[in-house]
Amino acid sequence: MPATPVKTAAPVAWRTDAPARSLGFALQGLQAFAMAPIPLFLTALAAMLLRHPDVDFYEVDRVAFAVLVLSVAAQYLISRHRAGVVERATWPMLGLAMLAIFSVAGQPYENQTWSLLAAKFIVPFALFHIAAHVFRTEAHLRQFEVFALIVLAYLCFTSIAFLVGAKQLIFPHYILDESLGYHADRARGPLLQAVANGVSLNLLGILALHAFLRRRIRGLPATLLLASLPLAILATMTRAVWLSFAASMGYLIFRSRNRRLRLIAAAVALVGVLSLLIILSFDDQRRTFSDRLSEAGPVEFRKAVYTGGWEMFLEKPLFGWGVNQMPAELARHVSGYKHKELFPHNTYLEILVEHGVLGLALYLWVVWEIFQLGRSPVPRAEAAGFLNQHFHAIWPVLLGVYWINAMVVVMNYQFVNGIVFTMAGMLAAQRRRAASEAGVSLRIIHRAA
Repeated sequence: MPATPVKTAAPVAWRTDAPARSLGFALQGLQAFAMAPIPLFLTALAAMLLRHPDVDFYEVDRVAFAVLVLSVAAQYLISRHRAGVVERATWPMLGLAMLAIFSVAGQPYENQTWSLLAAKFIVPFALFHIAAHVFRTEAHLRQFEVFALIVLAYLCFTSIAFLVGAKQLIFPHYILDESLGYHADRARGPLLQAVANGVSLNLLGILALHAFLRRRIRGLPATLLLASLPLAILATMTRAVWLSFAASMGYLIFRSRNRRLRLIAAAVALVGVLSLLIILSFDDQRRTFSDRLSEAGPVEFRKAVYTGGWEMFLEKPLFGWGVNQMPAELARHVSGYKHKELFPHNTYLEILVEHGVLGLALYLWVVWEIFQLGRSPVPRAEAAGFLNQHFHAIWPVLLGVYWINAMVVVMNYQFVNGIVFTMAGMLAAQRRRAASEAGVSLRIIHRAA
């Protein structure tokens, strides 16, 4: 008898399809991860602002930054676009970063040194190019604008709460910890440094004026936000911040070509004057302001530090001393102050001492290229958008606030650097769009001819 065929069970589909399904799930997850660069970008900026300096997981800002970079890399992988565009500012920024990395590579590993290197060179370089890639539409730019306004409202609230003594309302509470950071007696915000807080308030405040001019914010919320700005600036108790804010408002009042912007800036300045008069009506606050204005110690200290820094530069003028080598060495070049470490309190002096003439030349090249971005044409489709002609007009003011304060503090604050270089990246991408639009128009003209 013929053998009876043995019936075998049908193959289980999930066994043979499992690798394909796993690959599909992985690709879907990668695609979802790559489609969220802007939320990840803003999350990284928020982490840089709110990073707690003294907890076990204190490098949360590094984690958020790494996730952002991986997201953008995944987007490039999926879309198969070329990996980035080289801008004119890319070369000096890359040169500075490489110069700093080479100097650190020859030193024993120190977490603080690498953190400073990242904050001053690597993070701004990355955010500049990532912002140029991810903020490509008006909807994307509006998300950044909303984020900036929310952060401004938070910083203003925190500064005013500190000024009036409502410290129970300040969050996070480590801002009040006198053992962390500097200027615990001032409104220093989560950055734990009064100048950094003031620079952030000034930069974001100018963006709020721009939003009000474009009617992106209006009514009572806009009035409260703009009215709280000068009061929050006063609360920093920092002369450089006061000076840069007064200079920025004065420039907008007397040099702006937009009449409505002049009126808005004048109203903010008037509120600032009234706020100052009200504050001075209280004896304790009047004494505090008087002491800050008449305090000569910081001026004498800076003179001594600048003299010592110049002596260090003359010893190694070409390539400098290297990243984070200045504080300990500067203490040996300055007499009259018993500190193991001294800080230069000047971004340009620190770059000159740590990276020499070559480093300062590269930095000034970056400054020039970033400034030139504001002189680029605005595409017709973006004439009413965030990066309109009015934004280009206030771009020198934003940079002026940054550069003036860089004379009295070292700009190693990731959030401050991140905001400035993010906006620079947006302008760089817009310049490419304007060049593309001009090229298309030129080709149409040639065809018509």
